Amino acid sequence: MKNTLILFAAFICLSITSFGQNKVLNIIAIGAHPDDCDAKFGGTAALFAKMGHNVKFLALTSGDAGHQSQGGGALGNRRRAEAAEAAKRLGIAEYETLDNHDGELEPTLQVRQQVIRKIREWDADIVLGLRTNDYHPDHRNAGKAVMDASYMVIVPNVCPDTPPLRKNPLFLYMEDHFQKPYPHEPNIVIDISSVIELKIDALDAHESQMYEWGPWTEGVDEANVPKGKKERRAWLADSVKSNPGKMLDTRRASLEKWYGKEAADKALFVEAFEIAEYGMQPTEQQLLNFFPMIKVIKP
Repeated sequence: MKNTLILFAAFICLSITSFGQNKVLNIIAIGAHPDDCDAKFGGTAALFAKMGHNVKFLALTSGDAGHQSQGGGALGNRRRAEAAEAAKRLGIAEYETLDNHDGELEPTLQVRQQVIRKIREWDADIVLGLRTNDYHPDHRNAGKAVMDASYMVIVPNVCPDTPPLRKNPLFLYMEDHFQKPYPHEPNIVIDISSVIELKIDALDAHESQMYEWGPWTEGVDEANVPKGKKERRAWLADSVKSNPGKMLDTRRASLEKWYGKEAADKALFVEAFEIAEYGMQPTEQQLLNFFPMIKVIKP
């Protein structure tokens, strides 16, 4: 009987540890296009990877329409290669792009099932998606597909070819600047100052977007975009660092809540996330377990 109690106590301790700060987390960020997740989650992803957690980026389209002079399979393959390079630079485990066409993404049953299977295959603890109010229909529809999957990932009779999760993950919205019908709520804000160079490195890997398509959509003359790799990277870094985003009162309050005022005052670059009303509804302690990089700093 004594040995049984000892074994039971050991099991309880192991269980607590597995759901506490020592658990290796599986995180999947889901965007519409290659580079969506890098821009909104790249810094936090790098922090997770450095701490030994498993991070995957998933683009629901191949990005085969995002260019002013290229397109189709050739562009899709180029963007897939850029995404793979970005993953290496961030140190994350995987960057997958699906074959749905850029500019044509719809939140269909087929796309929802793709999302359900990918979340299950990754055994996700945290799922990040886009909000459904956004300028790009692919972004809106990618967000809806993720939210539509948020309960179904635990339902055994949905996509029965892929084993269901035994728990509902924490679903988060990545940040955007849109105000209607309501602005993004920064429930948790992460200081990414220590890895901002890694985030810029990842964005730099998306050459077709950072130095060709993006500037073209913004009316930047091609002659004003540097040609050399080092010069381009420096140009991109200046752009990112000169516009880190104003620390609005809501973000500042959240940053101070999680890090304390002294650490928050030192933060130069941050990424913010909103807890979705679907999926797991975490306590403050559970959020600290989901974002262990805060515990290293929080007093």
